[in-house]
Amino acid sequence: MGKYSIAVFRGDGIGPEIMGPTLRVLERLCPDRFEWVDCPAGAAAYLDQGTDLPAASLDAARQADAILLSCLGDPAVRFPDGTEMTPQIDIRIALDLYAGVRPVRIVPGLRTPLADPGAVDFVLVRESTEGLFHTQGKGLVEADHAEETLRLTRKTTEKVCRFAFRLAEQRRAKGHPGRVTSVDKANVFRAFAFWREVFDGVAVDYPHLTADHAYVDAMALWMVTKPAAWDVMVTENMFGDILSDLGAGLMGGLGVAPSADIGDDHAVFQPCHGSAPDIAGRGIANPAAMILSAAMMLDWLGERHGDAAMTEAGARLTAAVDACLGAGETTGDLGGSLDTEGAAEAVLARL
Repeated sequence: MGKYSIAVFRGDGIGPEIMGPTLRVLERLCPDRFEWVDCPAGAAAYLDQGTDLPAASLDAARQADAILLSCLGDPAVRFPDGTEMTPQIDIRIALDLYAGVRPVRIVPGLRTPLADPGAVDFVLVRESTEGLFHTQGKGLVEADHAEETLRLTRKTTEKVCRFAFRLAEQRRAKGHPGRVTSVDKANVFRAFAFWREVFDGVAVDYPHLTADHAYVDAMALWMVTKPAAWDVMVTENMFGDILSDLGAGLMGGLGVAPSADIGDDHAVFQPCHGSAPDIAGRGIANPAAMILSAAMMLDWLGERHGDAAMTEAGARLTAAVDACLGAGETTGDLGGSLDTEGAAEAVLARL
């Protein structure tokens, strides 16, 4: 097979510092398989071009085979209304990337706040285009009250639930339980009763899988008290935003938390953490989440294009990062002594 065109958003703050080593790892792992297309966006692009998501960058992302995105935004650079820039959300909506995929795995040997976590390996699927983010930047604010609108559509809810069931099928083939848990608040909100109805309707098409429900407040508790019990969860946008950070905390921090936002035709792969301007330029940022996000990209390309070499490369890269994390070959946020470049070189050495 030929080369894949990858739209590369190098980002703000520590973004370029973790993207550079990640691209070098990919080039060493898969020589001559990628063409990088640089796409300015975020705070730096806003200061330079007057927009945080230039049209040329969005067009390049739309044309690419996949999108590799580092952390975007800077709290010190805001729109005139005081809000921060979130071009990554604009990309999700423009490309209809409705399925936010957040793996939660505790690698043996990795420092975690849990005393005895067990074998934790589940995936949180977050609907990424609707929910409480529907009126982002357009909510009603008056002198004595403010409102935001939570919106769920049958079409998108059905698509993200079906995505979760297909993912559970794939995981079941690899030895996982084949269980999908819908996380909602249907005991209080009619919108989530609607969500649950759609979820149950999709579940009928997957009788070989287990389908169940949990309220979001209970799930926040259970993710801490019995994190090894879960397989695939699917939930609304805001709930997923919160629970995915809780999942990152279980793993030891955002520095090891990768993610993907996937639609029918496009996909973005990015670390869950922010641009960390307080440590930018010091060369100490943890590149693990960025590299693991790239591994997710390889796996997605392999599945989408029937490219076994990409699938194998994704598995090898994940295993190499896991080995480094388990052995303490990492950066200071996880108790290691390596800088950003050293952590990436440790991954290459494992490969």
